[in-house]
Amino acid sequence: MLTIEGLYKTYGKQMAVDGLSLHIPKGELFGFVGPNGAGKTTTIRIVCGLLKETGGRVLIDGKELAKEPDAVKRCIGYVPDFFGVYDNFKVSEYMEFYGSLYGISGEECERLTTDLLALVNLSEKREEYVDSLSRGMKQRLCVARALLHDPALLILDEPSSGLDPRARVEMKELLMNLNSMGKTIVISSHILSELSEMCTSIGIMDHGRLVAVGKIDDILNGGQSSEQTREKQIAVLEVSREHHEDAVTRLRQFTDFSIESVMENKIEIGYEGDEVRLNELMMEIMKQGVILSGFYQKRENLEVKFMQLTGSGEDTEHEA
Repeated sequence: MLTIEGLYKTYGKQMAVDGLSLHIPKGELFGFVGPNGAGKTTTIRIVCGLLKETGGRVLIDGKELAKEPDAVKRCIGYVPDFFGVYDNFKVSEYMEFYGSLYGISGEECERLTTDLLALVNLSEKREEYVDSLSRGMKQRLCVARALLHDPALLILDEPSSGLDPRARVEMKELLMNLNSMGKTIVISSHILSELSEMCTSIGIMDHGRLVAVGKIDDILNGGQSSEQTREKQIAVLEVSREHHEDAVTRLRQFTDFSIESVMENKIEIGYEGDEVRLNELMMEIMKQGVILSGFYQKRENLEVKFMQLTGSGEDTEHEA
């Protein structure tokens, strides 16, 4: 769907995007993350045709941006990090105005407006003025507007910025619903917990470079699949208070793993291998009479991995 090849963008001597290459397949809900100045917004603006690249290529649905800019732009629905709304319009007039820019008018525009406002849960606001809407409603209206021409790719730059918790949940549910309907979506965001909950894959940018890309579990595993990794893993064993002391005593007899820490109702063990090996260990442990109430593999969270992969976050690009 979206292919970026060797993308560069410079501002004088500053390198905002440094040789970025990326492929996002159709149907992905892809998250762009990185500190301020990492190059996310610059990359998005180039992909949307709002900035001219210094070097490299952008292709969307097989069409190259530099050669077919109008065709590529029709493939994109863009929701910027600021609201592109006109306060003196009613919601229906706002949709009609943007529909006219794509040659959509009359009954077709009326039908699309009805369907899209229902999709973003704004049907009852159809005849309200845009300036009467809350920030979250305005952001959802921007999404509806971006979908008017049925783009193949929806791109959102910081869609949850400035939203209250309820509005963030509503935005997340909207995007996941659109993705389940087959829409390919690219999101730039600083809210890592939200991305980890809804994205099918992510790319982490730092100082203009893509430092990690892939499925979230693969990134947390250092880019390897769980079947391939042989680095030390941590498992958490949940043990009731009455069986805790006996469990520790029995676990010390094993040589296949090490006891990393002992807490009131949990014991952390270190082992080498994948999830299959963890299941084998649990079977061995329970066969030796250790009574467990549960167990799970301890994983790094996305915030920890983000801090490991990114630098100081100093501004290195001109972002609005």
